[in-house]
Order: sequence, then structure tokens, then C-alpha cells
Amino acid sequence: MLPTDKYYKYEKIKKKDDIVGFVGDGINDAPVLKRADIGIAMGGVGSTIAIESSDIVLMSDEIKKIPLAIKISKYTNLIIKQNLFFAIGMKLTVLILSTLGLATMWFAVFADTGVTLITILNTLRIFKKFSCKNKRKET
Repeated sequence: MLPTDKYYKYEKIKKKDDIVGFVGDGINDAPVLKRADIGIAMGGVGSTIAIESSDIVLMSDEIKKIPLAIKISKYTNLIIKQNLFFAIGMKLTVLILSTLGLATMWFAVFADTGVTLITILNTLRIFKKFSCKNKRKET
């Protein structure tokens, strides 16, 4: 299809509240990749403009990896929320303790460092869950 045909086909498929994804790898896919709610470029053989126009880039050129990418992004979003709630909660706790005179500056420094280390360790769970080594054990 020509780029204009792809664009018109996308506009025909797209309804007001629907979320539409588009997968492409070439220059002629770039306009629709940019317009789509979720643009997915095949990065291994894809053109630079397609990669820059998309929201997600699959480096392996395997369309079967899209569900895995969605799973990883959902899990990453969960970890980000956990880290934010934990960090903000700890900061507020230290702030309250310091205003009451129960926490010193050194306590706040150690609490901040501890929060940073714990959030980093929590984030490493993403790598552990989706690493290739774990995938071999499951199969």
C-alpha cells in the first residue's frame, strides 16, 4: 500500500474511543506510526524515520514479541508505582519526624540513601523476571 492508502485505511478503522496500534518498518509506514495511538516499529531492519515515529521499537523484528513487550511494560509500570509510593511515603515520614524533632539531618540522609537502594533493588526485579535465563528454565 502507498503511505496515503495506509493513512486513509487507519482513519477508516479508527473510531472515537478505540485505541489502535500500527506495526511497520519502512519510510512509507512513518505517517501512520506517528498518527496511531501505539506505533510499533520493527527496529532491526526498520528505517530510521519509522523508528523515530513510533512509540515502541522491537529490535528483533519478530512480531511475536509484541505481547511480551506489553507484559514487560505493564510490569514496569507496576514497579514504578511501587517505587513512587514507597519513596514519597518515606520522605513524608522523615519530614514529619523531623518537624516533631524526632529525626536529625543524618537520619534524613540515611533514610534517603536507603530509599534509593531499596527502589533500585525493587527495579531489578524487572530484569530478573524477564531475563533470557529465566525463560529457558520455564520451557
